[in-house]
Amino acid sequence: HGVVTWVGEDAAGRALHPGARVTDLRGAFVAPGFVDAHVHLSATGLHLQGSTLGAPSKAASLEALRTHAAATDGVVVARGWDPERWGGAVPTVADLENAAPGRHVYAARIDEHSAQASSALRATVPRLATLDGYHPELPLTGAAHDAVRVAAQDALSDAQITEAQRAALDAAAADGIVAVHECSGPEIAGARDFALLAELGHPVHIRRYWGEAVRSAADAADLLDRTGADGLAGDLFVDGSFGSHTALLHAPYADADTCGTAHLDQDAVTAHVLACTEARIQAGFHAIGDAAVARVVTALAAAVERFGVPRVAACGHRIEHAEMVTPEQAESLGAWGVQASMQPGFDELWGGEHGMYATRLGAQRAATLNDFALLARNAVPLAFSSDSPVTPLGGWAVVRAATTHHTRGSAVSPRAAFAAVTRGAWRAGGVRDGVAGTLVPGAPASFAVWEVGDLVVRAPSDAVQRWSTDPRAGVAPLPDLSDGAPLPRCLRTVVAGTTVYEAG
Repeated sequence: HGVVTWVGEDAAGRALHPGARVTDLRGAFVAPGFVDAHVHLSATGLHLQGSTLGAPSKAASLEALRTHAAATDGVVVARGWDPERWGGAVPTVADLENAAPGRHVYAARIDEHSAQASSALRATVPRLATLDGYHPELPLTGAAHDAVRVAAQDALSDAQITEAQRAALDAAAADGIVAVHECSGPEIAGARDFALLAELGHPVHIRRYWGEAVRSAADAADLLDRTGADGLAGDLFVDGSFGSHTALLHAPYADADTCGTAHLDQDAVTAHVLACTEARIQAGFHAIGDAAVARVVTALAAAVERFGVPRVAACGHRIEHAEMVTPEQAESLGAWGVQASMQPGFDELWGGEHGMYATRLGAQRAATLNDFALLARNAVPLAFSSDSPVTPLGGWAVVRAATTHHTRGSAVSPRAAFAAVTRGAWRAGGVRDGVAGTLVPGAPASFAVWEVGDLVVRAPSDAVQRWSTDPRAGVAPLPDLSDGAPLPRCLRTVVAGTTVYEAG
């Protein structure tokens, strides 16, 4: 009935359950199902359906856009262009016009915090040229980007949105993911998309976050009621991203004369945390740069002062991304039970001495980013995720990225990383029963079956978590996730006892 009833030796299990159906997995590996704690389902689905600009060159990406546009009716949504892969180049308005003449085209950067828009799409946004982040030919950022994104979403039909959401959830199930946290909001996917997702009825569990600031407990309760959201958290933007020069910094970028973009001031951030804490609603923010993280920590401190630590911890407030956290801030976050929802794939893509982070911030600041070990040492609950479509869905890839950090001393062990995409991610989504994300009697029977090579017990030399490799210690091994080792292949995904994916 959807619950684990026995884990142990065959003989005892068969004696206790003589009528049970037996499935021989022929040596496959069974593990708790993954939870992706930060996704954007419609954007992911559209990306999976072929709207990609992620080719190694600008010319190849624009040719792919031309092909996709020719096969697509209505608005053309494309994603994934990255100047780091294109030798610094970016798509221009003229590029989009050449690839899809006269069409409404929205082409998002890989980090989803800036985008190029065709002339036809730009023309649908009144007073676009007056908004912050506007440029007549180059990609749009800030308020200008938000406006064209909303215009592109409004041009999608209900059927297109639902089809994209279902495609994303099907892909999640095919990779052993049993639950996702949708991070939406007015400028992200919009109220219509959010409502359609609530009606979808997919077997993968969906926790829906709505990122809109409130100023009172009554406002928080009313917004939660109107949207049907599970929390007023997720991508409530305090700032933007490093790649788009919009993450909010105390000191200017190394390669641009700006400190980034502030979407919420300190007063608004504090008001939201206080309102949600009073209403006992989970709050959270998108905060990447050090100045953005500082605003969130200051707001949480105000809530602790007014309501006390137990009340704040009981709400399970979240920080999404949390890329620049100081040791002092980590200590406070751990003491207050605030959860860090982070994306190891970001360091894999953009870390290292020659990566985008170092270009944007300089080597010294870049080396402080995404310090998973710092947060773990300070007992900050970790939930790892993909932020799909920014990085692809895939739990094992997330685990491997968390253990192979570019900065020595910032990685965590494979078992700590695995916990952050299973138990930790369930906890970040408000499930605190002590068994979700495990395979023990009484736990939900949500698991995946994997084709694997070697199973190993390994801790990187600089990992925060250690354990004995002596088999007598009873430490369960994990698949070999070292560089060059093939990632496990999902054979079956089961949610609450029901198979939702089975490999052909």
